[in-house]
Amino acid sequence: MDRIKELEEAIAELPQGYISKKTISGKTRFYRQWTENKKIRSEYIREEELESLQKAMEQKKALRQELRALKRLMPKKSGKTVETNYQIKTLLGEELQRAVEFYDRKEKRDCFELIKDYLSGDDFGRVCLVYGLRRTGKTTMLFQAIRQLPIETTAYLKASTFNTIFDLDHDLKLLVREGYRYIFIDEITLIRDFIDSASLLSDIYAVQGVKIVISGTDSLGFWLAEREELYDRAIMIHTTYIPFREHSRLLGICDIDEYIRYGGTLRAGETNFDRPELYVQNASFFNDESTRKYIDTAICSNIQNSLKCYESGGHFRHLEELYREDELTGAINRIIEDMNHRFVLEVLTRDFVSNDLGLARRNLLKSKDPKLRDADLSSVDFYAVTNRLRHLLEIRNRNETKIKLTEDHVKEIKEYLRALDLIVECPIETIEGTTPLERTLFSQPGMRFCQAQVLVFSLMRDEAFAGMPDEIRNAIRDTILNEVRGRMMEDMILLETIQTIKEPVRIFKLQFSRGEFDMVAYDPDRNRCSCFEIKHSDQMVAEQTRNLINEDLCALTEHRFGPIESRIVLYRGKDGVDERGIQYRNAEHFLQNLPKTQFFVQKCGFTVEMG
Repeated sequence: MDRIKELEEAIAELPQGYISKKTISGKTRFYRQWTENKKIRSEYIREEELESLQKAMEQKKALRQELRALKRLMPKKSGKTVETNYQIKTLLGEELQRAVEFYDRKEKRDCFELIKDYLSGDDFGRVCLVYGLRRTGKTTMLFQAIRQLPIETTAYLKASTFNTIFDLDHDLKLLVREGYRYIFIDEITLIRDFIDSASLLSDIYAVQGVKIVISGTDSLGFWLAEREELYDRAIMIHTTYIPFREHSRLLGICDIDEYIRYGGTLRAGETNFDRPELYVQNASFFNDESTRKYIDTAICSNIQNSLKCYESGGHFRHLEELYREDELTGAINRIIEDMNHRFVLEVLTRDFVSNDLGLARRNLLKSKDPKLRDADLSSVDFYAVTNRLRHLLEIRNRNETKIKLTEDHVKEIKEYLRALDLIVECPIETIEGTTPLERTLFSQPGMRFCQAQVLVFSLMRDEAFAGMPDEIRNAIRDTILNEVRGRMMEDMILLETIQTIKEPVRIFKLQFSRGEFDMVAYDPDRNRCSCFEIKHSDQMVAEQTRNLINEDLCALTEHRFGPIESRIVLYRGKDGVDERGIQYRNAEHFLQNLPKTQFFVQKCGFTVEMG
C-alpha cells in the first residue's frame, strides 16, 4: 500500500499529456498537448525545456506501468472506499505544527495584520491573495498566520508545476469534507490553469465559510486573476515594497547606505539575524551576477510564466514575437537596465559633468591626501566620456537580438513592472510651464544601485582614465557613486513619504526652469506647504539651503501652494536648526518615524517633529 501511495503521488507531480511537433516556416516547434474538461489543450515547449520534459513523460509512463502491475496484485475489496489521497503536497496536524515552529523566531512584516484581519473577520466569499516578488516574506507570513490558528482545522498545500486546477479542486473537496476551515495554498501560480479558474476558490469554497489564503511566486498571475476571475472577491496583500523603516526593523540594519546597496528583499534575514557579516554575501543584490539572477528568476520568469498560463498564452499581446524567439527575458532585462542607465546618465549630466568638472574637482580639493588635492583633471574630457557611454548604451545587446524593441514592447513590459510594484511613477509639479523629466522610482533600491555601480565601473575603465593614478581614479569613482547614492536617497525618501502620507496632503517634487525642491508637502485644506532639500551628507553646509532661501523660488511656490510653514534639510547628520531657522533633520530618523508624522499632518499641519 505504501508503494502504491508513493507511485500515485509521484505520477501526480509529473506533467500530463504527450509531445507533438509542427513545422512552421521551415522551423520545427514542439508542443505539449493534453485533454482538459473534454477539450484538447496545447502549450508551446521552448527548446531548452524539451529534453527535461521528455524525460519526465518517460518516467511517468514507467511509473504508471508499475502502478498497474501492483494494483493487479491487490486483493479486491467489496463495498466503496473513501479516497483520502491528496494530489497536492499537503501538511496537516503534527507535520504542519513542526513546520510552523521553524518560523517562530522571525519578525513579522507590517502587512501581517491584514492576514490576521481576514482570518478573524466574517467576510465570507472572499479569498486572501498574498503576492509579491521573491524573497519578500510571503511563505513566512503564511506559516506565521497558521501559528495563530487551531492546527486541527488548518491545512497547508504546496503546489507544483505538475498540478492542475482539477487536483486542487479534488483536494479542497476532501479537506472541506474532513472539517478543515483554514486552507493555505502556497505557490499556487505554479498551477498552469490557476489564473483562468481562480473563481473556483471564492465561488465554491469560500462561500462555504472556508478561509483561503493563497500565495505564489508569479505574482503577476494574481494581478491578472484579481482583474478577471477574482474580481471584487479577493483581498490583496502586496509584499514587494519593503520601506526603510520595515527593512531596518526586520534585519536590524539602520543605515541608509546599506539599504541603498542591498535593500528590497529579506534574503539576508532568512539566513541569520545574529551574524551581520553574512548579510552581504546572502543579499539578493550583492553583485552584477546576483542581481541579474534575481531579475531573471523573480521578474522575467514571473511575467513569462503568468502570461503563459493566462488564457492559454493568449495574452502576450505585442510580446508574443519576443516570447516565441526566446527573447522576452532579454527584453525585460534591457528595459530595466535602460531605466537604470538613464538614471545614472542623468546624475552624470546634472551633477558630475560640468565646465569646471564640478563635484569631482571640489571633492578632490577637500581630500586630506595632498596627492588628490593636487590632481590635475584638465586632461580628462568628461563630455567625451559621457558621450561614449551613451553610445555604448545604445548598442548594448543589440547585435545579439533578432527582434527590435518597439514602443509597444516597452509600454507593455513597463505595465507589468508596475503591476509587480517594482516601479512607481513619481509625481512632479511645475510652476512655470516647463516639461518635467520622466521620473521612475524603483521600489527595490539594491537592484538599481548594483546596476548603476556596474555602469560606473565600466566608465572608469574608459581609456580617458587609463593613465591616471589608481587613487585619483578611485576618488572620481567614489564621487560618482556618492552622487548616485544621493539621488537614490532623494528617490527613496520621496517614494516612502508618498506611500505613507495620505490625502488630503499631497507629496511631490517641484521643478522650476532653474532649480527644484526635492520634496514638497502641500495641505490643500489649510493651503500651507513645507519644502525639503534631501542631501547625502552628514554635515550642515550653507550651500545645501540655497534653494530653500531663494526668494524667487519661494515666492513662486507660495503663490500656488500657500505660505511655506517650514523649510527642512533631510540629511545624515544630527537634528538641529541653523541661524536662519532652517530645520536639519536626520533622514533615517525621519523615515523610521514616518507613520507618526501622519499625526502632525492631520492635527497641526505638516512638520517633521517626531515622537
